[in-house]
Amino acid sequence: MDIMLFTQLNDTSCKTYLIGTGSSSAILIDPVLEQVDDYLDYLNKKNLRLDAVIDTHTHADHISGAAALKDRTDCEYIMHEHAPSQCVTRRVKEGDTLELGSVKFEIIESHGHTRDSISLIWEDKIFTGDALFLDDGGAGRDDLPGGDPGKHWITIEKFRKLPEDLIVYPAHEYRNKDPSTLARQKLTNPHMKKRTKEEFENYLNDLRLGSADWMKDVLKANYSCAQDPQAAWIPVDAPSCEVKGTLDPGVNEIQVQPISAHNLAEKIAKGESPFMLDVREPFELNSEIGHIKGVINIPIGRLIPHLEQMEERKEEEIILVCRSGARAYTAAQIMKKAGFKNPLVLDGGMIAWNSLN
Repeated sequence: MDIMLFTQLNDTSCKTYLIGTGSSSAILIDPVLEQVDDYLDYLNKKNLRLDAVIDTHTHADHISGAAALKDRTDCEYIMHEHAPSQCVTRRVKEGDTLELGSVKFEIIESHGHTRDSISLIWEDKIFTGDALFLDDGGAGRDDLPGGDPGKHWITIEKFRKLPEDLIVYPAHEYRNKDPSTLARQKLTNPHMKKRTKEEFENYLNDLRLGSADWMKDVLKANYSCAQDPQAAWIPVDAPSCEVKGTLDPGVNEIQVQPISAHNLAEKIAKGESPFMLDVREPFELNSEIGHIKGVINIPIGRLIPHLEQMEERKEEEIILVCRSGARAYTAAQIMKKAGFKNPLVLDGGMIAWNSLN
């Protein structure tokens, strides 16, 4: 076994993975243009030759560093056979085995976020690109050019049938979650819930994400193998590729207030009966982590179309609940943007609530 190095190189939400081999060669997966010099410095320090760069798909939130690395190192540039990039040198498809030195990847087409998405299985790891993120992150959005919720459902079904001990390494991680197994993702990731194709499409379509025209400019830059970081305007480290990452203007900047699990318990004990809204998927309420008695369940993906039905509560205190607080925070921002005066987030979510017992 001559694998000597595996590491993630970036300190941003975009993740670039390096695999080094005993023959002093290296592979980069999903490099970012702004960090090309850093990658080359790292390779030089480790006495590694860059043999190949792989983009798991055409990125919409950053300009790929693959074209620049290909030109500066003469390495291979590998993508799916349908990738529109003009400078790809090797194209792969479903079922291919990609051999690069002593490293062998199994190629899985994982369309949905884009029509050229692939995932790579190597040993006990699966590099999922934007087809699957970690836990609450769900996966990449499907409302950009080439996106297709129905094809994403097919991808999720593929993932559900893979060995559960495969560790997921996504192309983005916005919440500092550590890579974890597909078994965990089946429990914690809303995209991995068992659904029919129609149910999955409704789940995504109901999010009503709104436009993100700047992302189309990034796609065009990657189609043309741009090597200028200014080729498209990109917001700094925003969760743009997530299914809920680009909301109405200003939503992500809205500040909302927390309520501690202890204070909520005191309210309930005093008989105050606060209005509580749990924004998790219905199956999560019946999982081991449970739910608070009396809570109303509206999944975050269906919240916006339900707001009109809660008009009479705009002046009331509304407590938003989820597993850890992340989705509830987004839901509270959405509600505040819509004119609700006092949405509160259960700080720490059901994890904190259960810790009281």
